[in-house]
Formats: sequence, structure tokens, C-alpha cells
Amino acid sequence: MSIPETQWAQVAESVGAPLQFKQIPVPKPGPDQILVKIRYSGVCHTDLHAWKGHWPLPVKFPLVGGHEGAGVVVAKGSLVTGFDIGDHAGLKWINSSCSECEHCRQADEPLCPNAQMSGYTVDGTFQQYAVGKATLASKIPKNVPLDAVAPVLCAGITVYKGLKESGVRPGETVAIVGAGGGLGSLAQQYAKAMGIRVVAVDGGDEKRAMCESLGTETYVDFTKSKDLVADVKATTPEGLGAHAVILLAVSEKPFQQAAEYVRSHGTIVAIGLPPDAFLKAPVFNTVVRMITIKGSYVGNKQDGVEAIDFFARGLIKAPFQIAPLKDLPKIFDLMEEGKIAGRYVLEIPE
Repeated sequence: MSIPETQWAQVAESVGAPLQFKQIPVPKPGPDQILVKIRYSGVCHTDLHAWKGHWPLPVKFPLVGGHEGAGVVVAKGSLVTGFDIGDHAGLKWINSSCSECEHCRQADEPLCPNAQMSGYTVDGTFQQYAVGKATLASKIPKNVPLDAVAPVLCAGITVYKGLKESGVRPGETVAIVGAGGGLGSLAQQYAKAMGIRVVAVDGGDEKRAMCESLGTETYVDFTKSKDLVADVKATTPEGLGAHAVILLAVSEKPFQQAAEYVRSHGTIVAIGLPPDAFLKAPVFNTVVRMITIKGSYVGNKQDGVEAIDFFARGLIKAPFQIAPLKDLPKIFDLMEEGKIAGRYVLEIPE
């Protein structure tokens, strides 16, 4: 395939600087990497955090963000055996890892102390061509639409992993906080496909409509509720609370409330990353009610295979909107205002 020397990309020159839609060089794959012609890239809240420098983790600048890129392999390094030219591939948050530390040996590549993250420590998928380590890229079946699968590459895998980490079983109830966002819309779908009952917690009628369209039985609107804890518990069997809580919110308060409506012996899983936020829970209640509080990061390679397989089998139909790559600044504005229901997927120009 003919590969140009330059390409269009959205570039941030420094923390919070206005994004520039401009031409930059096309990267060349290393021996263990693939070069993917990106056709679509989802927009994640993490991309906004990276651009704004919200997290206590060094960010590469100038930076091309993005880590939900789906496209076609157009070149590969000499050591790559798992992909052929023309294969469909996804580049995810974990772009590479050392493959040698204890975490990597145990298939916990996201915990590798030397992992590189797409759109954070290495340039990501808000560009026409991007590289990634082949063993950590996802192979996408050719019958799967690249626009619709893009959000699964981070949001889908992340919430699927969180549901697994929660230990919630078929027939039990999970409260998904931030259910109307990009992560939440997928979490509802995976929970339903796994036989788990969902209490969707979010704010506004637009998000209610979207959650109900996804088949959620119960929606609790925190903007209208006078007692959120009581309202969530009232939706659960015997009013005992949710067996698990998946926290996808972008503000701190929901992380403090979860311990009040999770069921005894239940599990709270923190996935959302609001800046400078803390988890707090009363020690007495946490002990005597045997509550588990844990974090869940992005999934490993096998989690990615399973999450994409759910999608390929038609069990996940998450809502998304298509926008051109040049509209990324507008999407970030909407994200900061909390006005996005579902996910935006950028169409990358040919």
C-alpha cells in the first residue's frame, strides 16, 4: 500500500493549548510494531484529561491524543507474525509494555511500570496513521464495522473488565453510576449480555431516554432525586442495595455515596477518574458489612478478545455519533459541559 510521508492530525503543543489541525510526519513501525491507517477513533474522557494535564502522570507534548483507533494494517515490522497487511486492527490505551516484568508475565500488561499509553505517553489515534506494539493491538474481524467497534477498544474493554472484577453474577443487580455516558452506555450493554440486572444512575431526560432504549429496567435521576441512596436501594431486591456498584462518574461525590447503597458483602468498583478525587467510606460500616472497594483499570489482551467477541456476536449495540476529526475541539467542549449522551467517534480523513 502507498503510504504518504505526512498526514493530518489534531495536535496539542502544550497542556491545555488550543488544538491544531495540521500536518505531521507519518510514523514508521519498529520491528515489533504495526502501522495502522486509522479510519475511526472514539473520543474518551481520558483524552480530555490528557490534554488538560489533570492527572499526576507525565504527558508527552506535543501530543496527538486518542486511544480507540480502528483501521487497517498498512505496514509492519520484521518481527510481527500476528498481523498481515490488510488486516483490521485496533490500537488501544496500552500501546506497549516491557513483556518482562512480573505483571507482564502474569498477563497484567496494563500494570507494567514501563507501559506506554496511546494518546498520553506516545502519540495516539487522532491522526491518519498510528503505530502500536503488535502483540497488544486487537485483531478486528473484517465483518465488524470499524466505526461502531472503535469505542469498544477502550470504553467497552474497560467496563467489561470492571464487571468481571466486581464478581457480580447473573441475576444480581449492579448500579452503574454515569450510565448515560460513553462508558456507561457500554457497561449497560455488557451487563445485560452477562445476565446482570442494571440500575442506571445519571442525570437528565436525554440520558434517561438513552438508557431505556438500551433496555435498562430502572433509571435513577440524581438531578431530581431527593434521596439518591434511598431511591437506588428501593430499586433492588428486598431493598438491600446493589450487589455491585460501577463508578464511571467524572465528579467526586458519587464515589463517596456508593458505600451507602451497595449491599452488604457487595463490591464497589472505581473506574472513573475525576481529578484530585478521593474514595471515602466509614470504616465501621465497611468492616461489619464486609464491603469491598477496589479499582479496575483497562483490561488485558484476553479481556480485549472477549469484549470484541461480545460485540462481534451482536450482543453490544452501543450508541455513538460520527463527527469529522476537525471537530474534536467542539467535542471536548461538549464533554466538559456534560452534554454528551453515548460516545463520539471521529471519522479520520482518507
